Amino acid sequence: MSENKDQPVFTVEKLYVKDLSLEVPGSPGVFKQKEAPQIEIAMNNSAQKVEEGFFEIVVKATVTAKVKDEITFLVEASQAAIFQIRNVDGENLDMTLGITAPNIVYPYLRETISQSISRAGFPPVILQPMNFEAIYRARKKEQESAQANEATKH
Repeated sequence: MSENKDQPVFTVEKLYVKDLSLEVPGSPGVFKQKEAPQIEIAMNNSAQKVEEGFFEIVVKATVTAKVKDEITFLVEASQAAIFQIRNVDGENLDMTLGITAPNIVYPYLRETISQSISRAGFPPVILQPMNFEAIYRARKKEQESAQANEATKH
């Protein structure tokens, strides 16, 4: 039986925490606060080629909790994975890197964030599910719009 070497390959080679930072600047006094903090969340994701057929996907979140203007806690985490992706080209590769791979990495980021905040002595913050397809499509639209604007300038 012969194997078809042109078949698409998509495997997770390694999942890992790439970067993790936790700050509780007002401790121990911050634990006496009765007011619930306001939570701000910023997210992004990126992809880069590591070597032929291997890509690193990073999903990063910054969670900031504040009471008034004082930071209660700040967590920054980058969850990453190495994927082997072969025989996938063009838009299919872009979609795999921008949608499929981040969807695999994101649950691990959610867990890392939640556990870090719990271990800092606060109730866990559970990140809401993300629609990486919508994010991908919005970025694509922005890129196309920017390219069209650039083309009209010349």
